[in-house]
Amino acid sequence: MSNILVVAPHADDETLGCGGTLLRYKSEGHSIHWLIVTGMTEKAGFTTARIEKRQEEINLVSNSFGFSSVHELNLPPATLESLPLGEIIGGISKVMSIVKPEVVFVPYRNDAHSDHEIVFDAAMSATKSFRYPFIKKLLAYETISETDFGLKPEDGGFRPNVFVNITHFLSQKLNILDVFESEMGAFPFPRSRKALEALASLRGVQCNCHAAEAFMLIKEIS
Repeated sequence: MSNILVVAPHADDETLGCGGTLLRYKSEGHSIHWLIVTGMTEKAGFTTARIEKRQEEINLVSNSFGFSSVHELNLPPATLESLPLGEIIGGISKVMSIVKPEVVFVPYRNDAHSDHEIVFDAAMSATKSFRYPFIKKLLAYETISETDFGLKPEDGGFRPNVFVNITHFLSQKLNILDVFESEMGAFPFPRSRKALEALASLRGVQCNCHAAEAFMLIKEIS
């Protein structure tokens, strides 16, 4: 069985982008791992109560997925561009060396949120084949409210070429997302159950199933 690692710029990106896929991998006996790049800290302007609440959410989500390990870099959210890229690469690289994943999920580079772009770039440096030969597949996931709002004129858009049937895991994915109370909202808010169900249905239509998650294959070594 394989080690699977999801790199999330923020807690909830992993569930939005590939929650159903992670649940399916887990059900098939694979070991799943979670790397959260940013975190809420007092230095970043968050209250003690909010920090404690987020940690409770992370713990609950971790238990719901059954992650084998959770790694938190606690870098400041929405300001990653102010940090030396080497610092971010170093943190991600350390986790790669610990987990030794065969499959890595990363955010799509051209998402609207700058943190996603920076995490993608750092992850590319932290997944080089000659340094991390155990990594055999690298996939970019879409994050509703970020990928669909990444309107850079030069970007060709998120064009998935890998689809995973999550028909039997969609409800569980949505229930896990509800743990992040402050991140979810009522339709037509993008991060709503109805919008996420619609996206899963659309991706399902594209691969002949009821619900799916879609990815762009960045690299595969066989």
